[in-house]
Amino acid sequence: MALIRSQKLALGGAVAALALAGLAGVAYAQRDPAYEAARSSGQVGEKMDGYLGIVGSASPDLQRLVDDINIKRKAVYSQRAQEARATLEEYALTAGCQAIARTVPGEKYQAPDGSWQTRTSAPPIRDPRCP
Repeated sequence: MALIRSQKLALGGAVAALALAGLAGVAYAQRDPAYEAARSSGQVGEKMDGYLGIVGSASPDLQRLVDDINIKRKAVYSQRAQEARATLEEYALTAGCQAIARTVPGEKYQAPDGSWQTRTSAPPIRDPRCP
């Protein structure tokens, strides 16, 4: 039992490290001014599953922007998950935990109960599975 737990902790650490490295490439793709505007206005937010979500209703342009970013994220997550010997879902959850932790006051994120929250100066509400 202790061996399984230590293996899970090691896997979680490896996934977290790779997630952080993988998000650097995704972050570069997200420097689009339209993305920055949508993020700062609260139209989009970070989801627990590692993907970007739309808060409220979406215009076709906003939907295309979010879909494009999420396609790029999934490609990175898939590659990094293989390298970490993790599932895509495990890797994406870890990436989501890190993305939510990096939000700044005023930005939206998804709480573990699925509700959209606005980040304050307090730490965000994170899923208990987060490393």
